[in-house]
Amino acid sequence: MDFLLKFKLNERLYLRDPESSDLGKTIVNNAIHLIHEVGFEQFTFKKLAQKIDSTEATIYRYFSSKYKLLTYILNWYWCYLEFVAKMRLQHIADPEEKLRLMLRIIMHDDAVVSKVQDYNLEKLHAIVIAESSKAYLVKEVDAINEEKVFSPLKSLCHFIHEIILQLAPGFKYPKSLASTVLETAHGQQFFSEHLPSLTDNKSRKEHRKYVFDYLNQLVFSALKSH
Repeated sequence: MDFLLKFKLNERLYLRDPESSDLGKTIVNNAIHLIHEVGFEQFTFKKLAQKIDSTEATIYRYFSSKYKLLTYILNWYWCYLEFVAKMRLQHIADPEEKLRLMLRIIMHDDAVVSKVQDYNLEKLHAIVIAESSKAYLVKEVDAINEEKVFSPLKSLCHFIHEIILQLAPGFKYPKSLASTVLETAHGQQFFSEHLPSLTDNKSRKEHRKYVFDYLNQLVFSALKSH
C-alpha cells in the first residue's frame, strides 16, 4: 500500500522547503540513496549534484550544509515512525500488546507502507542505524537544541514513554527507558551487523530478530522488576 505523507519540519533545517517542489524532493530522495551508498562522511553536495545532474549551488538553495540535510532526513523519519505507531496502536487497548508492537515498529519490522513519496524506507532505516547519532553528538548540540531541531525525536520518545507508563504507572524511568530503547535498537543492530563480538548474536544472522528479542527481554524485565 502506498501513502503520500507530508510532515511539517523545522524551518531552521532548510532555506527552501524541499517539499515545495519536485526538485526539492529529488534532492532529498537522492541524498538518501547517496548517504546509504557512501556514508555521511564521504557524502558531499558535489557528489549529490552529479547524481541529480544539477549544480552544488542548486542544492545550497535548499540546504546550507550536509549536516542540516542529514538532520532533515532523520526528522522526517522520526515523524514517519510516530505516524505509523499512532495509526497502528490506536485501536489496541492492552498496553503490553501496544509496547510489543511499538518495539516491532522501532525495529522497522512492521512496515505498513512500501513506498512513501519515492523515499526508500529500508535505506532510511539503515541511515538511522548508521548515522543518526551524528545529528546530536556534536559540540554545538545545546545551541541546536534551543532551535527545537530535535522535537520529532523527543515527540517519538514521549509517545513511547506514555505507553510504558500505561503498562507500569509506577515505573521511575519511563523517559530514560524510551530513549534507551530507541538508541539500543539502532546501536545493537549496527553491532550485530558489523561488530558481532559486542553482541550475543551467535548466529551472526537475523540481526533484526536478534535485536527485537533482546529489546523485549530488556524492556519487560525492567518493567517487571520495578
